[in-house]
Amino acid sequence: MSKKHNNIDQGKREWAVEARGLVKMFGNHRAVDGVDLNVRAGSIYGVLGPNGAGKTTTIRMLATLLRADGGSAKIFGHDVVKESQIVRQLIGVTGQYASVDESLSATENLVIFSRLLGLGRAESKRKAEELLEEFGLTEAAKRPLKNFSGGMRRRLDLAASLIAQPPLIFLDEPTTGLDPRTRAQMWETIRRLVNTGSTVLLTTQYLEEADQLADRIAVIDRGRVVAEGTVDELKASVGTSSLHLSVQEAGDMAEARKIVEQVLQVQSSISSEAGKITAPMANADLVTDLLIALRGQGIGLSEMSVQKPTLDEVFLTITGHGVTDAEQTTAHKSKQSEEA
Repeated sequence: MSKKHNNIDQGKREWAVEARGLVKMFGNHRAVDGVDLNVRAGSIYGVLGPNGAGKTTTIRMLATLLRADGGSAKIFGHDVVKESQIVRQLIGVTGQYASVDESLSATENLVIFSRLLGLGRAESKRKAEELLEEFGLTEAAKRPLKNFSGGMRRRLDLAASLIAQPPLIFLDEPTTGLDPRTRAQMWETIRRLVNTGSTVLLTTQYLEEADQLADRIAVIDRGRVVAEGTVDELKASVGTSSLHLSVQEAGDMAEARKIVEQVLQVQSSISSEAGKITAPMANADLVTDLLIALRGQGIGLSEMSVQKPTLDEVFLTITGHGVTDAEQTTAHKSKQSEEA
């Protein structure tokens, strides 16, 4: 599905998106407040944050659908304002292709979109068949869209955004409302897109989705990027990993805990759940020393693991609240605005 685009400057192929200080005002509300983004070509870049954080507004500015009140942005080296026509040839945006007619079939909708994009009749039909097969919709090709499930609609929407084979695809909350199985199918589809040469910028409020898909993540909260990096970098930035250890004999618990504290030079705790010893672990190399010390005292282990902080802990540490808390705050403010 890969395709070369003449509008991508040779010297700008490294960066699919370069945004500097993007600002968007809605009345007195600063929805986007100085957002900077750098998205490397051929990667999956996640913008993580709660509803109302400014994710969709940022996408709309990058996709030339909304003009920024401040800052600048380039797509493969082309300015989104001064060269908007070229930029539109380089991007696909989910959500803009919902359907032409609910009574028409999936094939008919894709053919119409293809024709609108300038493809010939035969090429439009071939493209529709190719995309329906790629997204697992061949069996539903002749079914009216009004009979499609939510997951099928999302896949068709994504298929339609790929008709022109854009090198950059914006996915705004691509799996919101989908069941876990359909969500996993969409994840696999997104991975395949990148494997065929596309760049994907996706927004999500799902921590697991960002963890599973994104090469790099921008954490956005109240219109600002509050952290950016790989998943491992973000997790490392908020603290150390933690050791979880269970002994085979309950009578060894006190001695095992003493050894853990001596080897790691930290305070440990015993969780009420399954009687596990837990302790912060900044240096994973000490695992070997710990195992030797425990074995030397004849203490057998039933379980031991070293766990990194979760993205939920990252978001909580950086912003001071969880994703759900932020959504509730946004909803409360919206309600207050409506009542005012």
